[in-house]
Amino acid sequence: MRHDRIAAAEPNGANLENAVTGANLLASALAMAGATHAFGIPGGEVLALVDALGRAGIRFELARHENAAGFMAEGLWHATGALPVLVATLGPGVANAVNVIANAQQDRVPLIFVTGCVDQALAESYTHQVFDHQAVLRTLVKASFRAAPGTEDLVVEKAVAIARHGRPGPVHIDLPISTAEARVAWRPTPALPVPRPGVPQDLSLARALIAEARRPLVIAGLDLVEPEGAAALDCFLTATGAPLLTTYKAKGLVPEDEPRVLGAVGLSPKADAIVRPLIEAADLIVLAGYDPIEMRQGWRNPWPVGKPVIDIVAEPIQHGMHASSLLLEGDVGAILDRLGDDLTPQPVWTEGQPAAVRRAFRAAFATPRDWGPHAVFETLRAVAPEGTVATADSGAHRILLSQIWTCDGPRRLLQSSGLCTMGCALPLATGAALGSGRPTLCFTGDAGLEMVLGELATLRDLHLPVIVVALVDKALGLIALKQRQLGLPRIGVDIGETDFAAVARAMGGHGATIDDRETLAREAEAAFARRDGFTLLACRIDAADYEGAF
Repeated sequence: MRHDRIAAAEPNGANLENAVTGANLLASALAMAGATHAFGIPGGEVLALVDALGRAGIRFELARHENAAGFMAEGLWHATGALPVLVATLGPGVANAVNVIANAQQDRVPLIFVTGCVDQALAESYTHQVFDHQAVLRTLVKASFRAAPGTEDLVVEKAVAIARHGRPGPVHIDLPISTAEARVAWRPTPALPVPRPGVPQDLSLARALIAEARRPLVIAGLDLVEPEGAAALDCFLTATGAPLLTTYKAKGLVPEDEPRVLGAVGLSPKADAIVRPLIEAADLIVLAGYDPIEMRQGWRNPWPVGKPVIDIVAEPIQHGMHASSLLLEGDVGAILDRLGDDLTPQPVWTEGQPAAVRRAFRAAFATPRDWGPHAVFETLRAVAPEGTVATADSGAHRILLSQIWTCDGPRRLLQSSGLCTMGCALPLATGAALGSGRPTLCFTGDAGLEMVLGELATLRDLHLPVIVVALVDKALGLIALKQRQLGLPRIGVDIGETDFAAVARAMGGHGATIDDRETLAREAEAAFARRDGFTLLACRIDAADYEGAF
C-alpha cells in the first residue's frame, strides 16, 4: 500500500533517477536556512520527516509535550541563533502546540512549525484525529502553507523569509503524508538570504529633536533584541547621554551594572511609580524597539499628548497603547546608529534625576529579610558565573526576579513576556543549555514546575546541566495576591507540597530541599560544577513575602 501511494504521487515522465522524498527536500531546505535541531513528539504522520531531518544533519530531540518542545526550540534560538523548528503530528499534536505558537507570535520568535496531516482526498471521508490545522492556526501565525509534491523547498524558503522579516514570528507548514513520502527529482537548495529591513531616508526631524533635547530618555524593548541591537543601543546612549529603561525582554542589552541603566519596567507597579517622574520630566523619549505587548495596563498612554516621542519600530502595529510624534520603521539598530552619528555631546540631565531613580530602584527591591524570594535571587546572582543564562516562569517570582536579577548581556533572562505562559522556564532552559553546553538557571514556581515535570526526563536523557530553582510556596502566588486585592475569597490557588528533591532524584538528577541562604549557596556552587545532568533546588518560601514586593 505504501509503495502504491508513492508511485501514484510521482509525476508522469519525471526523471527520478536521483530522486529524493518530499520530506528530504523540506529537511534540506530547513538545514540550509540554519536549522540544527528540531523538537517535538513523532507520530505516524511525520515519521518520513523525522528520518529526513536526520539525513539533512538536523537532530530531532524528543520532548514530553509539544508545548515544551516549542519552548526548547526558542531557547536554542536565543543561545545559538539556529532556526527554531517544531514538529508535531496531526490532531492532538497540533492542538498541544497552540499555546507555544501563540507565544512565538507575541514574543517575536521565528518558529517554523511543521505538522503532518492526512491527504485531502482521505480527509473527505476519514475523520479520526482530523481537523483543519490551517484554520486553527491562522490567527496565530504570520503565514500557513500546505506543501505540494515538488514544492517543499520553495515552501520552506517562503516560510523562513516571512518568519524572519520585520517583527519575527511563527510560520506553519502542513505536510501531507503522500507529499512527504513521494519521490521527487532532487535539486540543490540555494542558501536562503536573511531579509533585513532598511533605514528611512529622511531622519532630519529625528536628528533635530535629539540635538535639541536636554533631558532625553530611552526605553528599549523587544524589537531591539537581535544580534546588532546591543551595540547600536550602546553607541546611541554614549552619543546622547540618555539614561536607559528596558522592558523585561530587553534586559542586558546594556550590562545592568552600568550607571546609565536605570532598571526594567512593565509589570511592577512599584517600579512604574519610581520612573513616572522621570518620564514626566523628559523632554524627549526615544522608544528603541519598544513593544507595549510586554506592558501592564498602567502603560496605556504613559506620557501626555504633545510630549516629543520618537518611536523606532521594526514594523508598525496599531496597538493603541501610546502615541508618538514621529514613527520610524525599519532596522531598529541601524536607525539608532544613523541617529547617533556625528552628534555633538551636550550636557543632559544636569540635576541628576536619573541617578536618583537608579538608587530608588535598588532600594525598592532590596532584600527585606534573611530568607525569602529576594534572598534566593540575591544568593544565586552572587554564585552564578558571568554570562549565565537564566529563565523565568510566569508568576509572582518572575516579576520580582526581573527587578532584582542583573543581566550582563542580552538574552540572559529568558521568559514568556508577551503571553506570560506558565510552564515555559524549564523547556526554555533546556534549549538554551543544549545550545550553549553551559549550566543554565531555571526559576519556576511550584505550580509551574508541576505543569512540566515530565521534561525533567528530557533533561536526564540529554545530560544537560540545567539548575532548576523552584520557589515552593504551595500556591498560585500572583493569582492569590490579585484575589486578595479584589477582596475575593481565596479559591483555586492553593496546592499541596511536592517533594521535588525526591522527584528529581527519581528522574535521574540531583535534588535538594532548601530553607536558608547558606544551604542554597553551597548547593548552587555544587550545581554549577556539575556538568553532566540536572539539579533541582526546592527553595521553600512564604507566599506572604510577595505582598508589597513589587
